[in-house]
Amino acid sequence: MSAAGKRIVILGATSAIAEATARRWAIEGARLALVARDRDRLEAVAANLTIVGAAEARIIPLDCATADARSRLMQIAEGLGGLDILLLAYGALGDQRMLEKDPAAAQQLIATNFTSAVAWCLAASEILERQRAGVLLVVGSVAGDRGRRSNYIYGACKGGLARLVEGIAHKLAPLGARAVVIKPGFVDTPMTAAIENKGVLWAKPDAVAAIIVKAADQGGPVVYAPAFWRFVMLVIRNIPAPIFHRTKL
Repeated sequence: MSAAGKRIVILGATSAIAEATARRWAIEGARLALVARDRDRLEAVAANLTIVGAAEARIIPLDCATADARSRLMQIAEGLGGLDILLLAYGALGDQRMLEKDPAAAQQLIATNFTSAVAWCLAASEILERQRAGVLLVVGSVAGDRGRRSNYIYGACKGGLARLVEGIAHKLAPLGARAVVIKPGFVDTPMTAAIENKGVLWAKPDAVAAIIVKAADQGGPVVYAPAFWRFVMLVIRNIPAPIFHRTKL
């Protein structure tokens, strides 16, 4: 289904996955509202999206983690004349070992990745429920499927967010609106640049973007990106704890 003329809000619009997704929608002629902290970067992204075909690419510089989500989203949606798609694509990975030793930093990561994201999701749900149409798309992570020593604080945020989106999807389904959590596996982005030895399981942002665009039209409430991660995580979730605890995942 074409995104021509659709009113799309992207939170965390300067992230690699969000930018790749926005480009696909822009080529089809979507109207985009781009939200992120970095005004200069937003302006550059918007200029590029306009060149490739966006009907509109307005920028809203703000910190999604600290903004009044409900009031700001209401303003943005009103400015667009409604909301067809909201893509939540911001978040921070964090360093697990550092977070374990710094409760304030852990709390900040949770505030960014979960608490603020919940506020935006609930605000979007309110609009979609009133419209009886539209889609909430949330970029989660396979890290939320099972707690692992390497990133369980980040994973806890993503796991909780996935449950929230599933609940919103359940609520919206009878009304004609939808909510989908997209769970990427390893993605080669600036957020994971420090990770060495990227192997065959790693995807590029544009591959994940293609899956997000498809999820805007159909599927859900849970979509893995790429799809093989559904089977990978099925195996990981079902490894008995005595065996799982011997691994270093």
